Amino acid sequence: MKIVLAYSGGLDTSVILAWLKEQYNAEIIAYVADVGQQEDWAVIKEKALRTGASKVYVEDLKREFVEEAVFPAIKANATYEYKYLLGTSLARPIIAKKQVEIALKEGADAVAHGATGKGNDQVRFELTYRALAPHLKIIAPWKEDNFFTSRSDLIDFAEKHGIPVPVTKSKPYSMDPNLYHISYEGGVLEDITRSYDSSMFLMGKDPFELDDQVEMVSVSFEKGIPVALNGKRMDPVKLLQEANTIAGRHGIGIVDIVENRLVGMKSRGVYETPGGTLLIEAHKALESITLERDTMHYKQMVEIKFAEMIYYGQWFHPLRVALQSFIDSTQEVVSGTVELKLYRGNCVVVGRASEQSLYDTNLSTFEAGSNYDQKDAKGFIKLFGLPMEVFARKNPWFKK
Repeated sequence: MKIVLAYSGGLDTSVILAWLKEQYNAEIIAYVADVGQQEDWAVIKEKALRTGASKVYVEDLKREFVEEAVFPAIKANATYEYKYLLGTSLARPIIAKKQVEIALKEGADAVAHGATGKGNDQVRFELTYRALAPHLKIIAPWKEDNFFTSRSDLIDFAEKHGIPVPVTKSKPYSMDPNLYHISYEGGVLEDITRSYDSSMFLMGKDPFELDDQVEMVSVSFEKGIPVALNGKRMDPVKLLQEANTIAGRHGIGIVDIVENRLVGMKSRGVYETPGGTLLIEAHKALESITLERDTMHYKQMVEIKFAEMIYYGQWFHPLRVALQSFIDSTQEVVSGTVELKLYRGNCVVVGRASEQSLYDTNLSTFEAGSNYDQKDAKGFIKLFGLPMEVFARKNPWFKK
């Protein structure tokens, strides 16, 4: 039997690699996805081989991640439950897609992942497998009867088998970094009455610990896609990295949220998404002057469903693809530049400009000389309110 394991070199997948080899007497191919974690890939590859992998794939997916997942999400202003910008959710289908490609190339019998049976990642991985290669067997050790029941057990197994892991029992919360964000979950963070420890932040600084410092930044878009910062054009990966640096030093994009997982429970996550927050706030501001009212309002409803589908792991669902087509069509006019002021966790829009701008001072001005005839509003309001007026005459509920 040949199994391709989505491997990170962390506690779970390090133990799982050795466990799979023992339990299934199988050949294990480790697959590592580089979505911007800034790891020592040579060390991780060597660790996988030393732990029992017959072969290790290290795939650079940063550009694919940004162009095929992050930028489409920015076009959609994709946000789950008001705050979460879906950093982990967006990476999983990109990672799983490449895993399937490797499994098919290697003639593997199965794919495996280290997601638990309590989280969302299991769904994101497995729905991608099912959509792209439904014939492959899916192995999820955390959901098997003879696997371990806690991360403390995994640490014991790792110590017994001489597997080095970056987590200890005294600091067991997990981190999941990529180019778009870092998530912190589990361990001490499971006490929702307890504040996070700001020393854990890696992409930026806690805004409450910053000195007074204001920075201006401009973001330019072409058809909804960010293409330049402060007037300097950059390739997608570099642009997101630079946005992270700029926004991170001002504590932009830190979120502490108790969210509703797909499997039915609530969980706490602390997220850093500095560059993503900057880009989405700029994108919203540009849409506010380039999208007409009905399209903008309908898109806002679509955005909620779009974000939910990403969170639920339905990236390759035909409805998500159809919604993306609608969103892309709205972005044909979303080109221009937005200026923002950054200060202690705040990202404030202070200016916007676009050749497609629908903002017309001759219509909106309160001064004399407007092209708008206010007398036209009299008949409009009468007809617009006619159904309410007729109902009120027959049903005077408002008098109670």
